[in-house]
Amino acid sequence: MIYFIADTHFNHGNIIKYCNRPFKNTDEMNKYIIEKWNSVVKETDTVYHLGDVGFGKIEEVKKLIESLNGRKILLRGNHDFKIGVNTWKEIGFLEVYKKKIILDNLLLTHIPTEAVGKNQINVFGHIHNKPLDSKFDKKNHICVSCDVVDYTPVSIIKINNMTKEV
Repeated sequence: MIYFIADTHFNHGNIIKYCNRPFKNTDEMNKYIIEKWNSVVKETDTVYHLGDVGFGKIEEVKKLIESLNGRKILLRGNHDFKIGVNTWKEIGFLEVYKKKIILDNLLLTHIPTEAVGKNQINVFGHIHNKPLDSKFDKKNHICVSCDVVDYTPVSIIKINNMTKEV
């Protein structure tokens, strides 16, 4: 199975306040995200993390990523460029991308984009629990920021069903 999630922001204390996340501290937040992730993702599944993984020392981030089930692929977000591609791979990502990934009819990006082709769906993060700007068509944009998906990776089946509902 293929899954998508963005904006985990492991170890990022300010994100709790910024996004009004229901956690007392980063330890509680990290544990909850790991629990939710592992409740749906199996070791043989693939998860596309659409950016803004987390903060802290490389060893700390690596330990968190290693605790997550599945084969992990990273599309770097604005907070992920301080770490190089090879380091992200050492942390536990099989592949690392910079701007976008095209997966069948899905255009995966960190930030929502207007450059969506006909019959294409933009799956993105970055905006967390903020409303999608009105310049974007809600029919072909799906946010998978963990703040709006209950900190749980979203399956490709659910993404495809969501596109049919709109």
